[in-house]
Amino acid sequence: MRSMSPARVSVQARRASRSRLAVAAARLGLTARGIIYLLIGWVAVMLALGKTTREADQRGALQMLAGQPFGMVALWLLGIGFAAYALWRLSEAAFGVTGDGRDAGPRLRSLVRALIYAGFAVMTFLIINGTGHSQSGQQQDWTARLMHQPGGRWAVAAIGVAIVIAGLVLVAEGARLKFEKYLRLGDMSARTRRVVEWLGMAGTAARGLIFAIAGVLVVDAAVTFHPAKAGGLDKALRTLRDQPFGQVGLIAAAAGLIVFGIYGLCEARWHRV
Repeated sequence: MRSMSPARVSVQARRASRSRLAVAAARLGLTARGIIYLLIGWVAVMLALGKTTREADQRGALQMLAGQPFGMVALWLLGIGFAAYALWRLSEAAFGVTGDGRDAGPRLRSLVRALIYAGFAVMTFLIINGTGHSQSGQQQDWTARLMHQPGGRWAVAAIGVAIVIAGLVLVAEGARLKFEKYLRLGDMSARTRRVVEWLGMAGTAARGLIFAIAGVLVVDAAVTFHPAKAGGLDKALRTLRDQPFGQVGLIAAAAGLIVFGIYGLCEARWHRV
């Protein structure tokens, strides 16, 4: 049997090293994503009970964490986790998504996720530095600026429709258990698999519904020329709260986000990379 050339051994060693880095980035990033959804869900519960005025979104959750013992340490770890998630998704956009090969659609989704979580990383480090502004307020400002451009209202409406579609796609993926193809199901016991399936189904569907509500609000802002109606995750949750039986609806939405956060931690353990 012929031995491999030193050059080939070197190439394989570099590939193995990149693979280990990708696995570490994926695990760290997915853990950070799970934790942030747990925190957002908790802020939403407090909002429903009238015990906080914080925004029920990523910034509000991070600001709440900053005020806790060891909060700064936790923020640094989350910021690094978001950056790791962004780098991992960027590598998927460049080289292909495990389970989907080099298909353009999944790679584009990974690119969008990379940009979003890079923004979360920047947001986290700004909070650590004591700077930054309201996330909901910034989204309303961007909406207002875009709406005052030629064709801006149509552009805002199109963005809102895209968010609604993305939310409904998440609901469908949760209901059809499509997330399973990204998990190492063979490494789970039968009982663990059932629990993870339920967490993924319920959490993904709840997250999708909340995103869809946020998208509807963006469309409404464009139609009524009222940028304050847009506001992302926090605005969607507050809109739920302001409906009849809104406290129950908001607590249910918060529970869904917490369930998704728990699923995210499971995904960090069993995601295929």
